[in-house]
Amino acid sequence: MLKSNSFVRKTKKGKVLKVVRERYLRDDIGCGDIQCTKCDSTLAKLNGSSTQYLIIDTNIVLHQMDMLEHCSVNDVIVPSVVREEVKKRNLSLYNRLRTLCTCETRRFYVFSNEFHQETYVEQEQGESINDRNDRAIRVACRWYQRHLPDKQILLLTNDADNMKKAKQEGLQVQTALAFAAEQNISELLDLVVRPSDGDDDETGGGERPSKRRPPIYKDHKSLTELQLGMREGRYHQGTLRVNRYDPSRAAVSCESVGFDVYLKDHIDMNRGVDGDRVVLELYPEEQWVTEETRLPTEETDLVTEDENTGVAELAPDAGEEGYGIGAAGGTRRVTGYVVGIVKRAWRPYSGSLDLKSVRGGKAATVDVLFCAHNRSIPRVKIRTRQLETLKDQRIVVVIDSWSVFSRWPEGHYTKTLGKGGDKQTETEVLLVENDIKTQPFSEAVYACLPPLPWDLAAEEAKKPERADLRHILVCSVDPPGCTDIDDALHCTTDLCSLRSNVDRLAFSVLWEMTPEGDVLPEKTRYTKSVIRSSAALTYAEAQARIDDERLLDDISVSLRRMLMLTKKIRAKRMAAGALTLASPEVKFQVDTETHNPTDVGVYQIRETNQMVEEMMLLANCTVAAKILDSFPLWAVLRRHPTPSPQMFEPILRAAAAVDVQLDTSSSKALADTLDLAERPSDPYFNKMIRILTTRCMTQASALPEAPLLHCPLMQRCGGLASGTLEFSLSKAQYGCSGQMTTAEFHHYGLAAPLYTHFTSPIRRYADVLVHRFLEAAIGLTRLPPVLTDKDSVKELSDQLNYRHHNAQMAGRASTELHTLIFFKDRVVTSDARVIKVKENGMVVFVPKFGIEAMVYLNPKGVEEKAFELNMETQKITNAAEDLSYQIFDKVFVQISVAEVPPHGRKLMLKLVEESEVPVAGA
Repeated sequence: MLKSNSFVRKTKKGKVLKVVRERYLRDDIGCGDIQCTKCDSTLAKLNGSSTQYLIIDTNIVLHQMDMLEHCSVNDVIVPSVVREEVKKRNLSLYNRLRTLCTCETRRFYVFSNEFHQETYVEQEQGESINDRNDRAIRVACRWYQRHLPDKQILLLTNDADNMKKAKQEGLQVQTALAFAAEQNISELLDLVVRPSDGDDDETGGGERPSKRRPPIYKDHKSLTELQLGMREGRYHQGTLRVNRYDPSRAAVSCESVGFDVYLKDHIDMNRGVDGDRVVLELYPEEQWVTEETRLPTEETDLVTEDENTGVAELAPDAGEEGYGIGAAGGTRRVTGYVVGIVKRAWRPYSGSLDLKSVRGGKAATVDVLFCAHNRSIPRVKIRTRQLETLKDQRIVVVIDSWSVFSRWPEGHYTKTLGKGGDKQTETEVLLVENDIKTQPFSEAVYACLPPLPWDLAAEEAKKPERADLRHILVCSVDPPGCTDIDDALHCTTDLCSLRSNVDRLAFSVLWEMTPEGDVLPEKTRYTKSVIRSSAALTYAEAQARIDDERLLDDISVSLRRMLMLTKKIRAKRMAAGALTLASPEVKFQVDTETHNPTDVGVYQIRETNQMVEEMMLLANCTVAAKILDSFPLWAVLRRHPTPSPQMFEPILRAAAAVDVQLDTSSSKALADTLDLAERPSDPYFNKMIRILTTRCMTQASALPEAPLLHCPLMQRCGGLASGTLEFSLSKAQYGCSGQMTTAEFHHYGLAAPLYTHFTSPIRRYADVLVHRFLEAAIGLTRLPPVLTDKDSVKELSDQLNYRHHNAQMAGRASTELHTLIFFKDRVVTSDARVIKVKENGMVVFVPKFGIEAMVYLNPKGVEEKAFELNMETQKITNAAEDLSYQIFDKVFVQISVAEVPPHGRKLMLKLVEESEVPVAGA
């Protein structure tokens, strides 16, 4: 049977097209029951011995996917109309549904109801497409009832109208909650998204609480109202960033305002969650508030008996508004409140249950608050029957809704990661929190690789497009223990990593230079190549060869020559305004058996680090120019915008307080004045100034703030000196050249007009894309279609930025985890530097361990002594004027780890006298 329908649609260019679609209806589509004698069972997946089959509607897939994925849910019929509607509405859920339907161990069967003669339905006049699709699902249910009369066909839906009509038509129907309750599986019941106790725009149903209970929050404005308000200039849009150590406060970066807008409490945040795209309205100027002059003395959203014990918790980011560099207080801040939410950033959150919040429910069910590992996320109210099982576990929870009548959002449990405090569990937590994908590559991906063991084929080396460079002296210089060696100085696996005296395929950039390090552009060549590394050296080994003048072998002599050349290249970059910034990278020594850290210290930068860095930078800049010249509309570039003057204000105030003047009018001026920022009494002072300058340059990123323990430099130097800007949550971003102006190509930190990433294709996907561009630019291949569309390249760039940021955050979190493990059974005293002063304490940085933390002046239970804050001098002084602390002062702290429920271990710091510091060697 042939059915056809026609409609008109408008193209992107405004043309109106008539579309005619024909549908062939068949009578041979199977039911999916493996024991059915009426149908072809070739593709059947439903267990013929089961007494019940489930048919699900779109509502169930969109809201109850966690329940559907539970291993106890099987023999599920997915009407094709449901699958297609989910695909249109939520691609992520569609992919999860598709995985269930194709998984050999799960019994989910897609029934092609839209192509079956007896189940296809036409849309009736006046009927919405949603009502038509619901009717099609009910028609499929009735067909199954007739076709398999010995089976119970149960329709699962949470849609009230669909349920009402199904009952009227004599169908068996249940809600997800009722179905899960009948299975008597506690975990399954916890996975159900329950109706909210409110009825506002976010709840999707539920009963309104008693009128005697007033709403806590205001209703969000409609999209129409928000758009009108933004056009009129009354409303402003931006990304919500919640202070993770004082979650009652937040800020929103709004381009239309020009400054971050401050939100003073959870009422002003109006159910916004960190990362949400929100619309806000400004308070009248007379209602703007001043910055806090005190450190938070408790976590506003997580008050426990163990909080504020007089020792400090980890500090918020030193570049974060309100708790960053210098002194705060007195400055009025643009203040506003959220009136609507454009896009939610809700995702799975890992954390623990707050056992003090348990409230009894029916039978074994209790309500309890979930505390996310990321403290910028509000507590989430969940209902569970697994309290005893989950009480000491790290679990994953998702937010379902947030009613105007509820202080907290409501959500549900999705899975257990493991026992809190266990190293493997905490590693899983940081992977979940940073959305790091750990699934294995697909078979299709592995099929692209040659079989192992692999050897370079002779015919590959003889290809005319591949230069044979095996006669040229080549060696690699990388950090110790590096497994992905891809920086060959002439230029993850046994296929790619450079090994001594092993042939490798490469993509090479060859320059001809003057003795002063000037590149002759007309001599530059790009080629696929074959190379053979003569040595795989660490930075320390390469440095030792250079320093030992007795060594006159070819490698040592060549390394000295290259170091001399790169020093000249570096000097030219510095003269052009490139910045030498800093970040407190640390490195761990780990036990070979337990892999637990046995020592931690600051990563040492050698001349060989800078030598490798200069050659990588030169290659990246050169390749950027080549691919941009060949593909001006599509090239993937890496840009770093010039920081705004407001971003430098904290470091300018801090430097001025100690009579140091910085000039931020240009990168060159900043570089020159940073070189002059010295304090003879403190050799670490210049590095502190550079670290804090880096923070200021990156503080306005719309990405969440970083944990305050800093990544060890486990990768080779790249980007800036020691990867510093990259490791400081740089605002450097990948982008499509066709969607930027020429001025926007500029990389501020490098003082480079053009930059990209080319040198690390093993560990960075951006470099793989750039290799494809370069290969096409030299005529070896054609670009794939996805790289010849500006919008597609922009989407790829956005994904690169997201994944790059998450990888950086995961590295920081891993450093924090290993630092906690290192200090677990240790109490260490060390010197620190003051980088922020407040009335009741300060934020300090411990150079030896790369740690920043808040330190309180008055421990809990000790009578508080008044300290006066002088914002101009960035100093706090006690009433007797015999004790004071100023920014950049050297102090001494005791570092330890404490157990603080519900999160577990926390790194704690407290002030000690210099006399308490152990004498070295004593």
